[in-house]
This record gives sequence, C-alpha cells and structure tokens, in this order.
Amino acid sequence: MTDPLHPGASIGILGGGQLGRMLSVAASRLGYRCHVYEPGPAPAGDVAHRLTTAPYDDKAALRAFAASVDVVTYEFENVPAEALDLIESIVPIRPNRRALAVSQDRLTEKDFLSGLGLTVAPYAAVDSAADLAAAMGGHARGILKTRRLGYDGKGQVRVAAGDDFAAAWGQVAAPSVLEGFVDFSAEISVIVARGQDGAVAAYDPGLNEHRDGILRTTTVPCGLPARLIPDAVLIASRIVTALDYVGVMGVELFVTPQGLVVNEIAPRVHNSGHWTQAGCAVDQFEQHIRAVAGLPLGDGQRHADVVMENLIGDDIARVPQLLARPDTQIHLYGKGEARPGRKMGHVNMIQR
Repeated sequence: MTDPLHPGASIGILGGGQLGRMLSVAASRLGYRCHVYEPGPAPAGDVAHRLTTAPYDDKAALRAFAASVDVVTYEFENVPAEALDLIESIVPIRPNRRALAVSQDRLTEKDFLSGLGLTVAPYAAVDSAADLAAAMGGHARGILKTRRLGYDGKGQVRVAAGDDFAAAWGQVAAPSVLEGFVDFSAEISVIVARGQDGAVAAYDPGLNEHRDGILRTTTVPCGLPARLIPDAVLIASRIVTALDYVGVMGVELFVTPQGLVVNEIAPRVHNSGHWTQAGCAVDQFEQHIRAVAGLPLGDGQRHADVVMENLIGDDIARVPQLLARPDTQIHLYGKGEARPGRKMGHVNMIQR
C-alpha cells in the first residue's frame, strides 16, 4: 500500500465520456486535479483540469500524459494493451491490469468467474458458424456475443434452435461466446469498492430494467427477498478480492429460482450506480477516487430510496419538465447531438 495522494495531486483518466466527467467532478471535491486522455469528443473535458486529445497509439502523447499525473485510472475497459504498457512503465494504473484483461474478453471473464465457483450462464467459445451450430446443440435459445468491444446491446445476436446459424454468425463474424439463455425474473447489480488496504464496501443492489439492450432505470431498494441481498454483496466482494482490485466495480447478476447468476462485471464506475449520487453521502464516483488515491472508503450506506432513469436520445427534451419535479436531481453530460440510443444524461428521483 502506498501513501495517500495529497490534495493538489493529479489523477489521470483514460476516457473522456460521461463517467470521466463525473469522476472529475468527484475528484475536484476532494482537492484533486484530473487530466483526461481521450482520442475523440470528450464531455469530461468541460470539467477536467486538463485534457489531452490524441489517439492511443501516440506514444509521445501517452508519455507526456503519464508523466503529468500521480496515478491513472479509466472510465472504460477497452484501452489498447500497448498504451497501458507504456503508461504503466511511468505511473501506477488502478484498478490493475488483471481486472482489465479479465473484463476485456467475455470468454476470459466467464472462465474467471466460474473458476471462483460462481454460477454463470452456460457458455461456449464460438469462432465460426460450425462452432455456433455445435454450441447450440444443447440449447433452445442463446445469445451470441463478441468476445471484445460489445456494449449497450452492440455486438450481440439472439439465436434459437432452427435459425440460420451461418446468417447469425455473419452478423458478428468475430471471436465470440455463445451464452445459453438464462430464465431470470430480474437483473440486479451491485456496486462494490475495494481500497488499497483491502477494505471492501458495497452499495445496496439495484433493480435494473433494460430497453433495446440499454439500461433504462435502476431502482433501490431492489424489492427482492432479503435473503438475496447478502448473497449478492458476497459475490461482488469475492470478485474484487480475487482480482486484488482497487476502485469501484459494477457486478451484474440475474435472479433465478436456483439463485444468483453472474452476468458480467465492469471494472469501473457503472451506469447502474448513478443512483448513489442522490442516495448516499459518498457516491460511487467519490468512492472510486478515494480508492485509487489511497484514501479510506466511505461506507456506502443508503439514506434514501431512488429511481435512476437514463435520458436517451430525444429524452433530453423532457428536461424542462424534469426541472419542475420535486426531489429530482438532473445530470446532463454536455453532449451535442441527441441520437437514438445515445445517453444524454440521467435523473435521480428520490422516492417519498
């Protein structure tokens, strides 16, 4: 364990989207400056102390970025390994590289989770249409997912027995994983943090609802049987401990009659944890900054019931009405064009 960063220190953030934006705001409250590295448009650049706009293969820009900060973290997990190698030769990266390696590849992730003795959906590696046909032999339904780079429903194809597997494979045509369909009644997620000293703090599980593969709402409390809550928290805690993780992680779980099934993990602050901004004294963004800076974690205790709703595409037009609602906290991401499927902001609505 290293000494905590003193106020005035600089935290580097790889990725300049809305998560980097909210991390920068949280860091500023603790007296830190953030330097964001982003190849493209960067909503985080509006609030960060410094912004570098350069591709991930620009070695000179990466070196200058790494030399300007005291620690580096990230807001998304698909940073190229070569860029991480260069940065890590200069400055620590938290969470660690193992967490990235596991989460960047869905097959590696499934192997890791099942190796911990956790329940995951039945799965098989798929590298061709023939592999897909063989893997579907024991399933009536499944989801074909690319091993890398898929998010918000992208890089996924639903398949069923009797489908044209060659056509389904043609829609992804990349190393993939077939997941057998899980008959679940609900999806919940646990936002969990682990500090440099090994301390673990988890937030209450939230109930997630999706539309078109994109998270629409998260509700806390989740309304599920009380016996499931400690089980969910324990699963999340086991994962971050096994990875020697430092920072905040999102762990998505399916609720089934047989118990909890781990869907996936995200080694970063997570959309389903935005409710903590209105429901907790220490939200997920401050918790992450505390962890990577070596500060004590907050306890994550919830003081309010909250419904978080994403503002997607034209939902941004509802902002004037939302501003008039009581007990409603609005977070806009500073993005320009409102395109279908694009997250423009979110609202946290406190329930009375």
